[in-house]
Amino acid sequence: MAQLSCVDLCLGYDNKVILENLNFSVSSGDYLCIVGENGSGKSTLMKTILGLQSPISGKVVFSDGMHKDQIGYLPQQTVVQKDFPASVREIVLSGCCGGSGFRPFYNASQKELCEKAMEKMGITNLSKRCYRELSGGQQQRVLLARALCATEKMLLLDEPVSGLDPKVTADMYELIERLNREDKITVIMISHDISAAVKYATHILHIGKNVFFGKKHEYLKSREGKIFDIAEGGAKQ
Repeated sequence: MAQLSCVDLCLGYDNKVILENLNFSVSSGDYLCIVGENGSGKSTLMKTILGLQSPISGKVVFSDGMHKDQIGYLPQQTVVQKDFPASVREIVLSGCCGGSGFRPFYNASQKELCEKAMEKMGITNLSKRCYRELSGGQQQRVLLARALCATEKMLLLDEPVSGLDPKVTADMYELIERLNREDKITVIMISHDISAAVKYATHILHIGKNVFFGKKHEYLKSREGKIFDIAEGGAKQ
């Protein structure tokens, strides 16, 4: 059974359509990469799934025990957010609040969840460090740990490796893949990196003038996937 289904979605702003007639579903344990050109509606789709924006028409349906409040979200960072003056532990703990912001007190189970998330991300030794003093890669690990405090079921990641160097990018992709494979967390990730999408994803959603949704091997045989394949000189499956 699908955890999430998008049914006849029409997306846009002020009734200006960006994307329409979008249908796809995501099941538990899937790793879906959303790819497409800038302005194609990728981030708008993610905001709609999270309930931060309403569709022009159509609907997002949660099932299989899933609810939008059980989604862990890692958005693209702004310059202001990168300079946030809080400790790593405070940032990660805030993921337990369901979007209600920082709290002065947390219960024992929330604190334990925070510790486990930091351990998974390899940042326990940074717990007392100020967030704004960290490298870009360390900050992304902190934000991923924060997202993990909000979910055991599904992560939504908006360009999680943007601005990171190749080594840190590879490490981040491995972390995300491990969460999907070992912890069985469903991953929905927006990415400009189609090579990484083809390497790690189980499913691809390609949006733009033409829309494709299907399994990775089906994507490589599609018109959109063949264009990528030719550009890359042959994609490795």
